[in-house]
Amino acid sequence: MAQTGVGNTSSIGRRKEAVARVRLVSGKGTVTVNGKPIHEYFSGPIFQKKYTRPIEITQTNDKYAFSVKVEGGGVISQLSAVVHGIARAIALADPAKRSDLKKAGLLTRDARVKERRKYGLAHKARAKKQSPKR
Repeated sequence: MAQTGVGNTSSIGRRKEAVARVRLVSGKGTVTVNGKPIHEYFSGPIFQKKYTRPIEITQTNDKYAFSVKVEGGGVISQLSAVVHGIARAIALADPAKRSDLKKAGLLTRDARVKERRKYGLAHKARAKKQSPKR
């Protein structure tokens, strides 16, 4: 569910169990996640390379400011949800950038989730009960 208004846009990014709600406003390129700067919430150079990707592809470094609320999942899933949400917000705010984001694969939701456990089996989704040999 996405909303657009004068000067601001909101969108949702998802990955596994993580959900990121992204608000985009015109600003100086700051990104905050759950009230912290993004480089504090996701520390490390590999994380930084991933979350700056949609901004670099669309060349919107100092055009927008993002405020993100993310919950659920682990760190990697939350990061992917944030990237997905930022890309969707940029695509809504500037439809001309949509094709660049689509080519980079940033608008596609990664549908892989944990497989459910089946009843009557062992403890995991695909594990079978061990049968005695004799």
